[in-house]
Amino acid sequence: MTLFAPAPRRRSRSRTVGWVFVAGAVVLGLVASVLPSPYVIEMPGPVFNTIGTQRQGTGKDAKDVELIQVDGHRTYPTSGALDMLTVSVQGTATERPSWTSVVRALFTKSQAVVPASAIYPPGISTDQVNKQDAADMTNSQQSAVAAALIHQGYRIPTELEVGSIQDGSAAEGVVRTGDVVTAFDGKSLRTNADATTLRELVAEHGTSSPATVTVERDGATRELSLTPRSEQGTALIGVGVVEHYDFPFDVDIRLQDVGGPSAGMMFALGIIDEITPGKLNGGRHVAGTGTITADGEVGPIGGIRQKLYGAEAAGATVFLAPKTNCDEVVGHVPTGLDVYAVSTLDQAVTDLQTIAAGRSTAGLERCTT
Repeated sequence: MTLFAPAPRRRSRSRTVGWVFVAGAVVLGLVASVLPSPYVIEMPGPVFNTIGTQRQGTGKDAKDVELIQVDGHRTYPTSGALDMLTVSVQGTATERPSWTSVVRALFTKSQAVVPASAIYPPGISTDQVNKQDAADMTNSQQSAVAAALIHQGYRIPTELEVGSIQDGSAAEGVVRTGDVVTAFDGKSLRTNADATTLRELVAEHGTSSPATVTVERDGATRELSLTPRSEQGTALIGVGVVEHYDFPFDVDIRLQDVGGPSAGMMFALGIIDEITPGKLNGGRHVAGTGTITADGEVGPIGGIRQKLYGAEAAGATVFLAPKTNCDEVVGHVPTGLDVYAVSTLDQAVTDLQTIAAGRSTAGLERCTT
C-alpha cells in the first residue's frame, strides 16, 4: 500500500508551488499599484469652443464668459463650434503614476505613456513648467490676434522688447532689458511684414564682424555695436525678445487655467469668425490644433492623438491638424472624424469655407491613408 504514498505528496508540492506563485503575483500587483514609475500619462483634456463660453468663478459668482471678446469692431453671430483641444497629464515633477496605471494606459487608445523628463525636465519644478505654459499661452493668444487681423488685411506694427540677456553673451553689457529693438544692421524689425526675423538676421551676419543693433531706450534711439558669438555653430547675440503688437482695436481672450501654445490657430479662426459676416464653419462642429505665428504659419504640437479623441468625444466631425503632425495622425483617426492637414491660417480658412459651403473636399489635403 505504501507504493501509492508518493502520489499525494507530489500533488501537495504542486499546490504549494502554485500558491507561492499566486502569492508572489499578488505581492507584485500590490507593489506595482503603489510603486511610482518614471513616466507620466497623457490623456484627452477639457475642450473649449473658442466662439463659445467658459464657466468661470465659483459658487454664486460663477458665470459663463465669452472666450473671445472684441471691443472697437463690429461682431457677427456665430454658431456651431471651433473647438480648441487640451491634453491632461497624470503625474508631476515629483509625483508619478503607478506602474499599474502605466500598463493600463498602454492598452488605452486615447492615452499615451511618455518619459516624465519630456514634460518635466530635470531640475525644473512643476510650478516652473506651469508658469512657462502660462507664458506660452499668453504669447500664443497675442500671435493669434495678430494673425487673424493680418489675414483680414490689417497692418499690425510690432515691437521687439528685450526680456532677457544671456550671461556671457555678446549682448551682455551692451543691450539692456526693456530695450526695444527696431533694426539690425539697418533692416527694420518694426512690423511683421518684414519676413526676416531677428534670429535669421543675426545668423546671416555671422560672427566675423561687429553688427549694429538699433534700439529705443528711455525715449531715445541708440545704435549699439556688438559682435555675435557662435553657439553650437549658430551666430547669436544672446537676447530673448518678446513681441508686442499695436492692434487697431481690442481683442481679449478670456480662457482660464489652460497653458501652452497649441491653441493659436483655433483662436485665430475664432477671431476671424467673430469679426466677419457669415459662419466660417457653416455652423458645423469643428475642432483643431496648431501653434500660430503672426504671419499665419501653423506649427506642430504635442499630444495630437489625445486631442483627436478629445474632439471625437466632444462631438466634432471635422478636425484641422498641422501638416507637420500628419505622420502621428495616420492610423489613429477616430471613427466619424475627418482630419484635414493645414500649414497656414489662409489654408485653414479656405478649407473651412469649402466645407461650410458644402463644396467638394476632394482637393483638400487630409491626414489619412
